[in-house]
Parts: sequence; C-alpha cells; structure tokens
Amino acid sequence: MTTVRAGVVPTQRAVVYGVLGIMMTVTICGAFVAAFGINRVFTGLLAGAVAGVAVLSALFTRDAVVLTDHSIYRCTPWTVSSIDWNRVVAGRFALDERSRWSLALDLSGGDEPYGELVLLSIAPVVRPVAGAYDLRKRDQVTEIRAILRRKRIPVTVLPQIAGALQEHWQIASPTH
Repeated sequence: MTTVRAGVVPTQRAVVYGVLGIMMTVTICGAFVAAFGINRVFTGLLAGAVAGVAVLSALFTRDAVVLTDHSIYRCTPWTVSSIDWNRVVAGRFALDERSRWSLALDLSGGDEPYGELVLLSIAPVVRPVAGAYDLRKRDQVTEIRAILRRKRIPVTVLPQIAGALQEHWQIASPTH
C-alpha cells in the first residue's frame, strides 16, 4: 500500500500551535522558579524551551494530509477524517494568493467543508535541488503525482510551473 504525507498547516492553526508551545515554555519555567527560586530561571527557560519545542514538533507532525490507495485522510492533532477518492474531481498546480506554488485537489460534495484540499505550498523553483528541503519537496511532488496518476485524477499544471519543474527538478510534465 502506498502512503504519501502532505498537507499545509493553515495560519490560524499554526498560531494556536505556537501559542501552545510558548505556554508550555512559560509554564515549565514558572514551575522551576516556584520550586527552586529565582536563581533557576535560566534552567527553567531551558527545560521549558525543550518542552515547548517538543509540543510544537508533535502538533505540526500530527497535522497532515495522508494519501493512501484507499482514502485521503485529513489529520489534525485532535481528529482524523477521511475523504473518498471518488470525491476528487481534479488536481491543480497553480499560484496561490502569496505567489507560492500550490498543489491542491478540488473536491465535490460531502459533509466536510472542503472545496479544495491543499497538499503542498512551496516557493517557486528557480534552481536545481540545493538541500534537504528541496529534495523533500521534490520527492513529495513526485509521490503525489504518482498516486494521482494511478487514481486517474486529472492534474492541471501552469506552463511556467511545468517548465521550471522539468528544467530544475527533472520532473516531466503530466502529458509525458
């Protein structure tokens, strides 16, 4: 079974996660100061920062879209919902409102409030793979396109995006 992780954390939820991480840091720092005195404020900050980063990491890791051969799962730290592949009308790789490249699925009907499910949002590709981030994003694009091809989901790609993907990341346009 093929499993592909994708997804973009909405800004509102990212802010909530950030606030939770800061609250964890402040709470642990406060507990250290209360238990051991003001001389342990830096120890409390260090312990709080470690816990805050752990909370942020757990929240952002859990927030994802998981594409499998059977369904699409929208996961948040508190819920998991599934979307049947038969609800996917098409995919598109286009510019979003922030001039980033967005790979999204258009969905029909259903109970969820999704009309669109954003799988990726990346900065425009202007050079070959230059590091781990670029490599991971190239692999995600390739994996998502492969599963969409197997599911026979039509994908529209803007010509400038298709050209840049082919030139810099050696990803052939969908018509090849």
